[in-house]
Amino acid sequence: SAFPSEEIPSDKGLRVALRYEVGRFFASLERLRRATGRQNLDEAYVAYSDMSLHLDRYMHVGGLYTYYDDMISTEEYFKGNRDALVHADPLKDPALVRDLIVLIKGPDMGKTGIVIGLYPDGTNNCVVKLDKYKGMREIRVVPQNWAAKRLGEQDPDEAFLIPRKKA
Repeated sequence: SAFPSEEIPSDKGLRVALRYEVGRFFASLERLRRATGRQNLDEAYVAYSDMSLHLDRYMHVGGLYTYYDDMISTEEYFKGNRDALVHADPLKDPALVRDLIVLIKGPDMGKTGIVIGLYPDGTNNCVVKLDKYKGMREIRVVPQNWAAKRLGEQDPDEAFLIPRKKA
């Protein structure tokens, strides 16, 4: 629950976890502020990715998602049918920030989204905002070679379809 009580002992750990994610969110927000002040786009992408990740984790820990997805892994659906996913080779043409991708390995295999950040720390991990599912867009940190660019004509990411006011 997002609103833990003092009476239930297990809620103490929940409060600590929620406070931790809030602290990490605001630290990322400060990094984003500094990166934009320096006009450093790569640092801004990483800070935004971390903000998104910690908000997503806060929502999970607090039970604020409007659904519970009990699926452990989608890899089983693609066993023996790996050609069902149409994508670029992630080793020859790795996905970069703002690329539309499909996850080709791991428990979220087959899910689509957009790369919102690449970690420069040598881990080769990227942050992916998955496409909307039951009204929510979850965030995943995955190895960059799991996120392959989608091929063919794609609808732009939902974030780029926001209607603009006419001047």
